[in-house]
Amino acid sequence: MEIETHLRMAIRDAVNRSSRKPFHWGGWAGYQQLEGIAQALHTISPEPETAYLQRLALQVDRVVEKNRPLAHDVAGAHHWLRRMADCLRYPPSSFSDSDPLKGRVTSDQVRREMEEMLHEFRPDLKRQPAQAALYHAWHRLWNTCGADLLPCYDIVGLPPDNLKLEALFEQLRCHQRRISGRKSTRPLRDFGQSQVLWDAQSEAELLQQIQQVSQADYHAQRRRLAQSEEPRQNLYRLHRDPVKAAQRLVAQHAARRAELARRATASPP
Repeated sequence: MEIETHLRMAIRDAVNRSSRKPFHWGGWAGYQQLEGIAQALHTISPEPETAYLQRLALQVDRVVEKNRPLAHDVAGAHHWLRRMADCLRYPPSSFSDSDPLKGRVTSDQVRREMEEMLHEFRPDLKRQPAQAALYHAWHRLWNTCGADLLPCYDIVGLPPDNLKLEALFEQLRCHQRRISGRKSTRPLRDFGQSQVLWDAQSEAELLQQIQQVSQADYHAQRRRLAQSEEPRQNLYRLHRDPVKAAQRLVAQHAARRAELARRATASPP
């Protein structure tokens, strides 16, 4: 029952996947996750103990088949979005100007490549809503502010975005909130940044504090922590490799059934 609960949790997570745009689309990732779960459920042998999982596989197959056209449309839009990012050489960490044969990318080169892609991208605006939305947004943004994206290719040291600077500011603000307990960081601008220090003043004192906890209590709390972290770890594995994660749960279910069968056989009447 616990393994079946994990499978239900995996399905629920797939149909409620959140998005971290622009490159991670929750709907497409959730559909791939459902496909992986369905593929793993199809490997279950038809037995009385697997009747629930077989019914679950039918429901997953129904949802996958129903959303297949829309998922393919979203996948096509995501493919063109990735091509757009490659044309803009974004993110910068994925591209390097160290190759002397290629030379440095210029704004004129990026403009020509982007206009060629705009001309090449011709989706069915009536039958492909996701690609149609990308088509209209792409043309609108490129015509209105496309020229503002190009100076970073001609000015050395000019980043294409300010994400790193914003991340640094957010880290400093979170640190100030944590050490002060205040919601607003405006009164703390004049105090500078502080560091969180250990209560122990030396390594020997820190070791003495750690040794105050018995080994049995430590292992008991570690087991409780592992049990509480298991659902999150299952979802993490599911996001990384849905097929492998779902097959792992199915294998655990089969192993548990075999163990219960051996116990029933070995127990006296």
